[in-house]
This record gives sequence, C-alpha cells and structure tokens, in this order.
Amino acid sequence: MKYYLVGYMYSGKSTFGRRLATERGMGFLDLDHAFEERYHYTVPRFFAQFGEQAFRKLESQLLRSTANLDNMVIATGGGTPCHSGNMDFILANGTAIYLQMSIEDLVVRALRSHNPRPLMRGLSESDMRTKIASQLKEREVFYRRAQIVLDGKAPVM
Repeated sequence: MKYYLVGYMYSGKSTFGRRLATERGMGFLDLDHAFEERYHYTVPRFFAQFGEQAFRKLESQLLRSTANLDNMVIATGGGTPCHSGNMDFILANGTAIYLQMSIEDLVVRALRSHNPRPLMRGLSESDMRTKIASQLKEREVFYRRAQIVLDGKAPVM
C-alpha cells in the first residue's frame, strides 16, 4: 500500500503524512525534504538559482523514484501533481489523498509560516490571497482526481 498526499502548499501534507504513517505502521517520505537531501539545495534556494522549470524536472524524477516503494506515505509538493504527467503517475502507483482547504485557511497558514515558500515570498496578504486563489483554481483540476478527498483542517482516515 502506498498513499500520495496532494494539495496546495500549507495544506498540512507533511504533518498529516507523518501521523498517518505512524498510525498505519508505514514509512513516511516528504518529497521536498528528499529533494533537499538528494540535491543539497533547499527548495527555495534551488528555485532562486535555477528556476521553477529545472526544479519541476528534478521533482518529477524524484517522484518517479518512488514507484518501487511499498508501505509508504508520500507527501508531495503543492505543484507536484500538476506537471509532467505526475498525477497520472501518482494514480497508477498508489492511492492519492487530496487535503482540501479554503483559500482563507491557506492564507492564514501562509501568514503564520516560519518557512515562506518561494512562490509566496515577499507578497502582501492581499497579493498572497490573489496568488493562492489563482493557483488553486489551476491546480484543483489535478488535486480533485485523487481517490480520497479530506478536509485539510481536520483530516481523518
């Protein structure tokens, strides 16, 4: 069994993923942390130095390296399912769980975060809300393909 957690950044994929893995006696992999370990760059630093396109290419390769893993919960990055046929890969290789949250709840979490994501860095609250609304509209097409949709504020399996 393998679960892939999808959803917008700040939706709690890593936190829920760790809890789900512990409850189910499974391993846990955070794709962003795996990226940082493998390439020796933080995601924000890699984004700044090499750009989103280079990041997405390596992120997709890293995602595909999970094909042979078993008994795992894998937290993907917010944009992971939306590029390079990644959602098709996720659906073919495990069960996708979408942690759904409202725009307002995502903005609150983004503002409280001690680790601002590259796409949110330097934005005012208003601009952040606009950015999240726009990206969420584009990305939900992918997220909603998940076999399971949970409330990101209080996910229960």
